[in-house]
Amino acid sequence: MNVADLRGLSVLLVEDELHVLLLIEDFLNELGCTVHAVSTYDEALRAADSAAVDAAVLDVNLHGRRSFPVADVLARRNIPIVFSTGYGSQGLDVAWKDRPWLQKPFMAEQLAHALRTALDARARPSAAP
Repeated sequence: MNVADLRGLSVLLVEDELHVLLLIEDFLNELGCTVHAVSTYDEALRAADSAAVDAAVLDVNLHGRRSFPVADVLARRNIPIVFSTGYGSQGLDVAWKDRPWLQKPFMAEQLAHALRTALDARARPSAAP
C-alpha cells in the first residue's frame, strides 16, 4: 500500500489539543483522506460508535482521560486504529501494544506509514478486548 492507497480514506481523528488536531487534519488532507475530527472524550465515544470511517487516529490522553474505551468500540467495529501519544509506547495499555502508534510530534510520512500498517493488519486477530 502506498500513499495513493490512502486517498479517499475516511478517518476519525480524536485529538484534544486544537493546534495538534489542525496539524494532523492537514496531514490527513494532504494524504487525500477525509477527516471526521473530534476533540473530547464524549464526542470520541459517540463517533467511535456511529461514524462511517475506515480508520481512526486516536490520542491516548484526552484532557486527562484515557481513550482506550473509545478504542474498544472501534475495535469491535473492526476499524483500524493508530494511537497518537506524547508518552511513547509506555503510554499504551498492554492490550493495545500490537497497534501502530506515533510519538508526538510526528511527520505526515510517519502518519501515512502507521495508517498503512493499521489497514494492512485489519484482518489480523487482536489481543484487545
